[in-house]
Amino acid sequence: MYEAGNRLSVSGGYATITTMSIIRTRFAPSPTGDLHLGNARTALYAALLARAAEGAFLLRIEDTDAARSLPAHEASLMADLRWLGLNWDEGPDRGGPHGPYRQSEREPYYTEFYARLEAEGRAYPCFCTEEELERRRALQRAAGQPPRYSGTCAALSRAEIEARQTQAGTLTSLRLRVPPRLTLEFADLVRGPQVFRSDDLGDFVIRRSDGSPSFLFANAVDDALMGVTHVLRGADHISNTPRQLLILTALGLSVPQYGHLSLILGADGAPLSKRHGARSLGELRKTGYLPEAVLNHLARLGHPYGETGLLSLDQLAAAFMPKHLGAAPAHHDEGALRHWQREALAAADWTRLWEWLPAEVHALVPKADREPFVTAVRPNLLLPSDGAYWARAIYTENLESTAEARAAVTAASAAFYGAALEVLSGHGGDFKSFTEALKKITGTRGPALFHPLRAALTGTLAGPELARLWKLIPTEQIRQRLAAGT
Repeated sequence: MYEAGNRLSVSGGYATITTMSIIRTRFAPSPTGDLHLGNARTALYAALLARAAEGAFLLRIEDTDAARSLPAHEASLMADLRWLGLNWDEGPDRGGPHGPYRQSEREPYYTEFYARLEAEGRAYPCFCTEEELERRRALQRAAGQPPRYSGTCAALSRAEIEARQTQAGTLTSLRLRVPPRLTLEFADLVRGPQVFRSDDLGDFVIRRSDGSPSFLFANAVDDALMGVTHVLRGADHISNTPRQLLILTALGLSVPQYGHLSLILGADGAPLSKRHGARSLGELRKTGYLPEAVLNHLARLGHPYGETGLLSLDQLAAAFMPKHLGAAPAHHDEGALRHWQREALAAADWTRLWEWLPAEVHALVPKADREPFVTAVRPNLLLPSDGAYWARAIYTENLESTAEARAAVTAASAAFYGAALEVLSGHGGDFKSFTEALKKITGTRGPALFHPLRAALTGTLAGPELARLWKLIPTEQIRQRLAAGT
């Protein structure tokens, strides 16, 4: 059994926490669906904390919900974490001294502790049905009281328990006996001192009637047995912490330091959802977002960084401090994610961007044009589909023109495009001499010169530097597009 380096002592009715020196963090997802921004940020912060302290980052799969936990979900979330660069030191695929790292494989640990708690009178079987419990909760809510277990089965004698177990079989839950009039206090890494009264908690379930461990129990026990020193998790878990302190105290196990992260809200202040543009990590990856962009966006959702530019994972870790985590809700802004995507694209090597671009681009762009193509269109890329647009605009005959571009071509005189064709014949591929000559012939300059050219040549009024595109568009194609304006 893990030797407790952390120590949870209860004196004078207060629980106080002392900490270990070696930092071990974990991310413990349930493989019941896709990995979304909130969970991804939790994983990131846990990884940053461990990396900053040269500690260990663990991955534990909490798959006790057998009906909803699927191997495909586990594989997907692990792929998403690797894509972000959040590699773990111990986990289901890597092993480690504290495994196994799937809760479905850790039943012997839980069974041992259940038996100990029952033998010591710290836990007892509960025969109440879910219907009975819900009826009592409804009465408590109607009376303005917080729902809590009334202790119906707490005083049953051993003989009564054995008699009921004979009648009901083994489908009974197990509840932890919560000491009365106890004040539980812990120092939250994000929110500061937190105080709870045991009388508000009631005796709670640590083993479900189907024999599986409750989240509260398995989560707390595994943290202790795996030597986890710091737990970062969402603010919605803060009410679980006093219960887990009681579990660990009863078992004499180590207690980590807890930090409860702010919620992530949409720009309108409502809980983040798909209507705010929030997507799973897998969706962002398939859409073409770069991992650096997602990392920099997530890292700043609740933690300030003095450096405003794009940071690597190591740089994010070096500046990460739990005391800088904000308790106020963080706001996800799709515009901010797009900003970091542009920053990541600007910093990426052209060969990486070439591989990032879709197959359509690879098919259209000649090998000799790969680097100049990426260099030309890079400032106008956000997603791989943008690269496909510019590849079609440069290398195909069928130009996709916007309404504004068509209007600009119509507004320019046929004489302007006629003069452009005449100049083209004498100046070949030199864009600067071409525009200087066209300026002298037509008397136009600035937007009056460049807008009609851009509209005719690219089908839009905005885009990459026209001089760079000029070198890529085949001369005969330039001629055809200018001729279309005459």
